[in-house]
Amino acid sequence: MPKTAAETLSNFAEFTVSELSSALKRTVEDAYGHVRVRGEISGFRGPHSSGHCYFALKDDGAKIEAVVWKGVHGRMRFKPQEGLEVIATGKLTTYPGSSKYQIVIEAIEPAGVGALMALMEERKRKLGAEGLFDEARKQLLPWLPEVIGVVTSPTGAVIRDILHRLEDRFPRHVLVWPVKVQGDGSAEQVAAAIHGFNALPEGGAIPRPDLLIVARGGGSLEDLWSFNEEIVVRAAAESMIPLISAVGHETDVTLIDFAADKRAPTPTAAAEMAVPVRAELYVEVGAFERRMMLCWQRGQETRRSDLRAAIRALPAAGELLAIPRQRLDTAASGLPRALRANTSLHFRRYAQISGRLTLRVLNAQLEHGKQRIASSDTRLNNSERALLRQRRERLDGLSIRLKASKLANAEQQRGAILRDRERVARLAERARRAVATFIQRQDARVMHQGQLLAALSYRGVLARGFALVRDGNGVALRAAADVTPAAALSIEFADGRVEAIAKGEAAPVAKSATPKRGAKMVDQGSLF
Repeated sequence: MPKTAAETLSNFAEFTVSELSSALKRTVEDAYGHVRVRGEISGFRGPHSSGHCYFALKDDGAKIEAVVWKGVHGRMRFKPQEGLEVIATGKLTTYPGSSKYQIVIEAIEPAGVGALMALMEERKRKLGAEGLFDEARKQLLPWLPEVIGVVTSPTGAVIRDILHRLEDRFPRHVLVWPVKVQGDGSAEQVAAAIHGFNALPEGGAIPRPDLLIVARGGGSLEDLWSFNEEIVVRAAAESMIPLISAVGHETDVTLIDFAADKRAPTPTAAAEMAVPVRAELYVEVGAFERRMMLCWQRGQETRRSDLRAAIRALPAAGELLAIPRQRLDTAASGLPRALRANTSLHFRRYAQISGRLTLRVLNAQLEHGKQRIASSDTRLNNSERALLRQRRERLDGLSIRLKASKLANAEQQRGAILRDRERVARLAERARRAVATFIQRQDARVMHQGQLLAALSYRGVLARGFALVRDGNGVALRAAADVTPAAALSIEFADGRVEAIAKGEAAPVAKSATPKRGAKMVDQGSLF
């Protein structure tokens, strides 16, 4: 007698919700694995407080949930943004907590040049609103820099073109900071090179450049995208050393061109902007030298002509000396009489002074001198005592101030030690709470894994009253038709195993397809 549909369905394997979700998860991951999905980012509100990103990828007819883990988001070259059309690469999986499938994204790239241009324009508006592209921020380039710093790839043709052009025009000392100019990590290396050149001290072992050149050859928009990254643009705007941007060819435009102090259409043109032509300077200096010599010669000739004219206007030497010669003759004639009168006058004055110069006068002057010396000695002693007293008072005041300063410094140090001790105590308490929280999370994780293991184990099914039947080889039997008469069987219950021998063929189960409410189920019989 054939089995009914209800009897057939009743023999299907029974799954728990967790078992079914795990089976679906394995099926989806095994069937698809890694996929590339193109769609528009929807519902992105920035990273979660945990650092993970949750959003959706959609097109005109469908939507799929997406997640980016914290570590992957930090390494991404292109960050997800709301409304951006992207190509996402990741692993397809399911989330049992809400019965939905999702993609765990490992890499994101814009979908085509149009998306890159839209992203570039949006970033340009954002940085321009911050004032990074204002002309007032730009610096003048030095006329003849002593040291030029170049940020570029050390293996490309760009650095050779720059060095050859500088050698032809005006050789200068060049420092090259090697960086990647394309691919992952290139933007961070370019920004670090600009900051590194600015951090060099004046007069250090490595000379600080007077001018920077950030250069790269031409390429597609994707190849030049590192120079559109915000970190590179901000580094160029913050550079205290004048900076020339020489990225790509004349038609290539990147955001660093707007932040740089000067944009060059090519790396070779940047070298031409950096230094003048030495041969032209030689010619110009020679022209200045000739003009200066001609001016000097004309000035000398003019002064020589003026001197000749002045000489012609002067009177003769005899005319100039006639009156002084007459005055000399008059003075010479009156000199003997004047000498005799002067001698007589000095003799009379000497006689008057010698009459007043007696022994009593000399003694009085000597006594007066002694009194002056004694008075000076007294004044000197008084001045010495006053100076010593003043120095002693000043020393006492300095000693008092020193003691007060020592006390204040000691009090300040005690306060600092007390504050540091309190800070160490707070940090220790925070560390203790953090360790306790971490241990609790790990305990909860272990408990959750144990519960999941128990839920997925077949022993949980045995604990609900079921039994697992195996043949003599230990192979599980799934249907009564697989049992042969007199076959050795092993029946496993939740609390142990029982060995049995099959007695005969299984009897058909007589069961109503739709039993009435309250009716007893018909016994299916026994296999033994």
